[in-house]
Amino acid sequence: MGLEIERKFLLHQERWEQVEKPQGEPFLQGYLMSDVNKTIRVRVTSSKAYLTIKGKVEGFSVPEYEYEIPKQEGEELLLQFAISKIEKVRYKIAFAKKTWEIDVFSGENEGLIVAEIELENETETFEIPDFIAQEVTGDARYYNANLAIMPFKNW
Repeated sequence: MGLEIERKFLLHQERWEQVEKPQGEPFLQGYLMSDVNKTIRVRVTSSKAYLTIKGKVEGFSVPEYEYEIPKQEGEELLLQFAISKIEKVRYKIAFAKKTWEIDVFSGENEGLIVAEIELENETETFEIPDFIAQEVTGDARYYNANLAIMPFKNW
């Protein structure tokens, strides 16, 4: 079984603005199904598309299966079947032998920036860059599937 072990954080806005960033990658994600026990999502980037199935979150972990699909089919799935969507640009920042994925949301979630780090296990220790502010791993409002139906601007 695929398993994603991930923690989420908010950023210090001013410190993030000072970070030298690589080019970000725009994402459009649409949810074909989403409830507390499972989500089925399509993600389209500038060059690829993915179908992802996630199970129920337990602690920092969630069962996850992700498959690359033809970009055109991803776009068609979003257009024909997505019940909700989010837009963001992802930046990958290397820090202390880990990769931090920083999502800068747009559209209905404009103003929200969330950092994620994937881990090997739930007890793995890691260094935290100074642009990280507050952990929000257990706060379901920050799950992308929830942001698609209850956007940040409506909090």
